[in-house]
Amino acid sequence: MKQLFVFCLSLSSLIAFAQNQPTLDRRTAEIIQQGKFQFKDLNKNKKLDRYEDWRLPVQERVKDLVSQMTLEEKLGFMLISTTRMGGDQVFAQGVQPGGPTSKITDGFNEEDLVQGTNMFTRKPLPVPNMSAAGTTKGVTQFHLRHFILRASAAPDVMARWSNNLQALCESTRLGIPAIVASNPRNHVTTDASVGLSVGLTAFSKWPGELGLAAMRDFSLTRTFAEIAASEWRAVGLRKGYMYMADLATEPRWQRVEGTFGEDADLTSNMIREIILGFQGTKLNSKSVAMTTKHFPGGGPQVDGQDSHFDWGKFAHYPGGMFDYHVKPFQAAIAAGTSAIMPYYSAPKGKEFEEVGFSYNKAMIDDLLQKKLGFHGIINSDTGPIEMMPWGVENLSLPERYQKALNAGVDIFSGSADPSTLVETVKKGLISEARINVSVAKLLTEKFELGLFENPYVNVDEAVNTIGKKEYKEKADLALRKSIVLARNDQKILPLKAATKVYFETYMNTGRNKDVIKVAKPNYPGIVFVDTKEEADVVLLWLIPSGGGLFSSQGTKIDLRLSTNRIDVNHVNEIIEAKPTIVAINYTNPWVIEEIDKGKTRGIIATFGTTQDALLDIVSGKFNPTGKMPFTTPKTMQAVENNKSDVPGYMEGPDYGLFAFGHGLSY
Repeated sequence: MKQLFVFCLSLSSLIAFAQNQPTLDRRTAEIIQQGKFQFKDLNKNKKLDRYEDWRLPVQERVKDLVSQMTLEEKLGFMLISTTRMGGDQVFAQGVQPGGPTSKITDGFNEEDLVQGTNMFTRKPLPVPNMSAAGTTKGVTQFHLRHFILRASAAPDVMARWSNNLQALCESTRLGIPAIVASNPRNHVTTDASVGLSVGLTAFSKWPGELGLAAMRDFSLTRTFAEIAASEWRAVGLRKGYMYMADLATEPRWQRVEGTFGEDADLTSNMIREIILGFQGTKLNSKSVAMTTKHFPGGGPQVDGQDSHFDWGKFAHYPGGMFDYHVKPFQAAIAAGTSAIMPYYSAPKGKEFEEVGFSYNKAMIDDLLQKKLGFHGIINSDTGPIEMMPWGVENLSLPERYQKALNAGVDIFSGSADPSTLVETVKKGLISEARINVSVAKLLTEKFELGLFENPYVNVDEAVNTIGKKEYKEKADLALRKSIVLARNDQKILPLKAATKVYFETYMNTGRNKDVIKVAKPNYPGIVFVDTKEEADVVLLWLIPSGGGLFSSQGTKIDLRLSTNRIDVNHVNEIIEAKPTIVAINYTNPWVIEEIDKGKTRGIIATFGTTQDALLDIVSGKFNPTGKMPFTTPKTMQAVENNKSDVPGYMEGPDYGLFAFGHGLSY
């Protein structure tokens, strides 16, 4: 009787799965007709295999396909590497938008721009066996099916390229489709570097991540994610290498710009809305799968140095707040994030094994998987095997793979050549059964995204979707809501009608001498003049920059404006001469004591926005509502005294100038 019940249950499940014929798209695969249903013959054997049968539960399809894959196919499937479009160019490390670009070798270690040299340690790579592989070679010979697209191109070009890639994959022995991931493409940012943000694109333009957090509008955050997902899907991007659940508790950390600020609860709420907006409540054919990073939190770096580099390899927890940094990842797991990425850092302290998080079994297997209950994909950051093997430098490459796999990693970013991973298995360091666990996870994601039925996109739809008017209207609202009015002495803002304003946007790109861009916008209600002498009020928009993450040389990090490409003497001359409003674009919690001498009448905080949005705040057309996503320190001494794992608002009353959550309105 029990067996009959199980059979009936299976039959009913099968019938439920069979109710709706999905849309099938193909280039070379034949169609198998069974009754009124159609299926793709992906392995070209002229019969319906279980993995080709969309009516079956995903796990049955996965089990069948794993059984048909060779060891070499499985191991190629466990790599994700940068791919290229013909003739594209992408930003090299530390190169700012608009500056010189560098073509990046197709296939593997995109960060390794100097052949044979690890740019993060300035030392030779351990072994020189990673030859570059074109996309075709990667798919057909190395069995790659996971790619990261760093380049920016027109929507139709991206859509056609995606279709060509999927057609190539369809033509292979098993017809397994590719999945293409990307870093963020929808934000106004000052650091468009490989691995951080693609920068200026045709996609809808939203505030930076800090700006999204400054809105305190979770509904609009969800809308952002849904809109961005529709744009990504339209060009064939089905996976995000984002977003950062890291906390900006160490103000010097060079990746603060990509966070949602210093507070664990705010970040948890943001991460939840982002994931639900991109993925939905569960992965489906409309989802863009998310890779939440960098577990267990990359924020508390020693002296703010980043673990891309050997001088920044350690995270530490002097305030005893390790669990606080894990909290946003718990929110990501609850929201159903498809993947989680550990950081390069090695945790410093007696209670932890001092090895990089991708090698750290206590962090990944014990904490993330067993205690927190995450059963999705563990995706290494780019290059922990060859370039950032912190704490395991003395292990051979196969031994590093062994340790990372035993810790729980499922897919390795930064290589397109699986030969060392093949060697690891053939030496008996890792069993094929362990490999099957990771391959099954990776296949599950692809099946749930519907890529086996239809990985292709409509080129015309891509052109019509990207940056369309209704998306721009929502993004424009967010750009305004992200701006924080931090000071408004004597109610200098909003400006009265017909106020004469001298406006400077001050940005030093680091490529030339100091650059002062004088602008005279055509903005109704404000009279812009040519000189500060003519003006009633001066509006300065300062864009400080530490040079970008990948310009780091390991020197002491200073958050004062004068050390971040702002001529404070010039600014102070203006403040002394005229009533002045200073807008400051925050990518870190800058220390502004050099210009804050009690005479700065108005201070505005931006986090990646547009000139029009700023002027709407200044004029009063839009009433500011933004709130600070982190606390800005009063002095550099306060920065150096802070505990790296403790948010600024918990550091005491003498720490901050503008506290987390601060923001004025009219």
